[in-house]
Amino acid sequence: MTTPSLQTRLLAWYHKNKRTLPWRDHPDAYAVWVSEIMLQQTRVETVIPYFERWMRLFPTVHALADASEHEVLNAWEGLGYYSRARNLHRAAKVIVSDYGGELPGSAADLVKLPGVGRYTAGAIASIAFGADEPALDGNLKRVYARLFDVAEAVDSPRGEKLLWEVARGNLPGGRAGDFNQCLMDLGSAICLPKNPRCLLCPVMDLCKARENGTQELRPVRKPKKSVPHHVHAAGVIVRRGKVLLARRPSKGL
Repeated sequence: MTTPSLQTRLLAWYHKNKRTLPWRDHPDAYAVWVSEIMLQQTRVETVIPYFERWMRLFPTVHALADASEHEVLNAWEGLGYYSRARNLHRAAKVIVSDYGGELPGSAADLVKLPGVGRYTAGAIASIAFGADEPALDGNLKRVYARLFDVAEAVDSPRGEKLLWEVARGNLPGGRAGDFNQCLMDLGSAICLPKNPRCLLCPVMDLCKARENGTQELRPVRKPKKSVPHHVHAAGVIVRRGKVLLARRPSKGL
């Protein structure tokens, strides 16, 4: 499934069209790590102001590790999925205690950190350290599923295994970071979830789904389970113009 011309053309497109983002080409791996955690389940335009503020408040791993959980959660307020902030804080302490305050450069070590999964480890290792590691989040799964017309459900064990093999097999040596970011940008601007902008795609003629007319059918996903419905009651306590707030526990609801 390796297609050298695909790599060459995508990298050329990325060189001309890549988005300007505050964590791109940043000399500090810490910034790449923070951005990748913030970007989990959150849109880029939402993340940018939070990232910039975070880097002012906690400019280094040591600064983050020394901060209180209250300070960390305050800086995260509004981004949602607060376990990400708690994991960043916990991981910073691990990096300081076990790695001398420097992020480990290998995906195998990165994935041991709290909150870092296979995709995030691959993204950090390739972007921040130049490692030849694939990355595969929802956007990249969609792009690969269309480029290679993958009929397996991308959220099934078999489909995911296949896509990781495709992703690793198509990495250009020494350019994995740029290539992973290129596919992120392609998925964001052109290879959209609905109504992909195929006529603007730099590799339209190499796309197997486009060739087979299945681009609107890819990626395939398993049927969704029914969403459970829960009823909860909440009280708002106001006294003398002040509202009582209770912080949720670190785990559970």
